[in-house]
Amino acid sequence: MYTLVCPCIFGLEKIVSFELRRVGATDIVADNGKVTARGDALTVAKANLGLRCAERVLIQLAQFPATSFEDLFQGTYAIDWASIIPQTGAFPVKGWSLGSQLASIPDCQSIIKKAAVEKLKAAYGISWFSETGEKYQIQFSIFKDQVSILLDTSGDGLHKRGYRRRQGAAPIKETLAAGIIDLARVRPGDTVYDPLCGSGTILIEAAMRAMNIAPGLQRSFAAEQWTTFPKKAFADARRQALDEIDRSAAFEGIGFDIDPQAAQLTAENAKLAGVDSRITVQVQDITRHKLKDAHGILITNPPYGERLLTPAQCSRIHQALGAMCHHNDLKSYIITSSDRFEEEFGKKADRRRKLYNGELKCQLYMYFK
Repeated sequence: MYTLVCPCIFGLEKIVSFELRRVGATDIVADNGKVTARGDALTVAKANLGLRCAERVLIQLAQFPATSFEDLFQGTYAIDWASIIPQTGAFPVKGWSLGSQLASIPDCQSIIKKAAVEKLKAAYGISWFSETGEKYQIQFSIFKDQVSILLDTSGDGLHKRGYRRRQGAAPIKETLAAGIIDLARVRPGDTVYDPLCGSGTILIEAAMRAMNIAPGLQRSFAAEQWTTFPKKAFADARRQALDEIDRSAAFEGIGFDIDPQAAQLTAENAKLAGVDSRITVQVQDITRHKLKDAHGILITNPPYGERLLTPAQCSRIHQALGAMCHHNDLKSYIITSSDRFEEEFGKKADRRRKLYNGELKCQLYMYFK
């Protein structure tokens, strides 16, 4: 059994906890910006393939206190590195430290690397490692003098689904979009509108959720290449994920964007994701376009003043969103950093939730009708 650590965007911890439960993990504990759990190799594979809102799937190798480099060396040396890293494996080190006596990241990297090398030297009886094989990314975190040594099973971040080969300006991260879609309770049979669709991430993630398409099916993961990880686990997880896709699920995604290139990009990305039959997109200016008799869920990530537009332009978009929602039967979920959004939208949100879009603190404004 492994201890899994899944970092996530602040505010999405509960959603990631539910996702981990669905893939068979146990002993799930949510913390600020991460969720820990227990699971076997199949759980690790299913988590990589199926978690929509987590950033990575890490395996925790050790946890210990350290206030000196000697403590850090000995704690790292105690790990059975030969059971993890083969003789030719590459094992770079990266990480962070906060509120700890060991504050120098380069020095911590060097000590952890040295400890792993010395342990592997003793195990393999050699003095030099080519590191020409598959990559075993070692990560560390040191918080208030407590060290965690972890191994990254994902490789590229889980937000890289494989369908967004190109993107527009200031796109929403796939994991954040998936979290908002979960909060909006998108289900089969729903119609989802995004009147500022950009590269189509929200509509695509909504379609994949409705059709139960695992987000990681179009990509590979670091642990798939490891000789020390059961390859059968990923094969079985992929087979199960493919079997669970519901191609008959009713869903419609409707997108608009003022930029013809963005509209084309949405269509291209939807095709790459395999959901193009469920998504339509048109070139429309939200400040002029009038939806009529629309029913369903509006989810959008309008341009923020910090990102693309002037405050006056943002205000006009917020007013247009308000008019669109007030005159149609739409539940609405809108993420923005603007502190004047509710005033410009024309209504107080039924609920608000703090989320981060990259480094930018935002609010998700939720209107239930």
